[in-house]
Amino acid sequence: MRQNGKTVSPMSNEGRNIYVIEHITESLLTLLENKAIENISISELCDNAGIGRASFYRNFDSKEDILRMHINKLFDGWRSDWEKNNSIPLSSVIGTLFGHFEQHREFYHLLNERHLIYLLKDVILDIMELKPDLPKADAYAKAFVAYTLYGWVEIWFQRGMQESAEEMRQLFQSQGL
Repeated sequence: MRQNGKTVSPMSNEGRNIYVIEHITESLLTLLENKAIENISISELCDNAGIGRASFYRNFDSKEDILRMHINKLFDGWRSDWEKNNSIPLSSVIGTLFGHFEQHREFYHLLNERHLIYLLKDVILDIMELKPDLPKADAYAKAFVAYTLYGWVEIWFQRGMQESAEEMRQLFQSQGL
C-alpha cells in the first residue's frame, strides 16, 4: 500500500517508540504470567503486542532488556526522592527501598516467580553507587552493603514478602548496617 497523508501515522518517531515500548512491555508482562521467559519467542511477544519484529530490535537486544527498562522506570520515582534526601541514614534508605518493592508487589512477585530477581542486582549496585574506581575502603564497604541488600531482597521475595518494609528496615538496622 502506498503511503499518503491519510495512511502515515501522525505520531512522531519518539511517540512511536514510546508506543512500542509500552505495548511490548505490557505484552511481556502478560505472557510472563503463564510462561517462563525462555519459552516466550520474540515473534509471540511482537504478535501479542501488535508490533513488528523490527520495532522490537530497534528498541531492545533481549527480552530481559524490556524488564530492565521497566525496572528502571519503576525506580525513577524512588531515585528522584532519594536524590532529594540522600543525607538520610542508610536504614531509612532501606525502608524506602522495601516500601518501593511493596508498592509494586505484583510485578516483583512475577519476577520472583519466573526466577528473574537477578535483574535487580544492577539497580541495587547503581543505587549504592558501587564503582570499581572508588577508594578501596569505600568500594568494599559499598559492595558489602549492596550485595547484602540484594541477598536480603532475594530472600524476602522468596519468603513471599511476609515482613513489612518497616520490619525489613528494622532487621537491617539491627544488623548494625
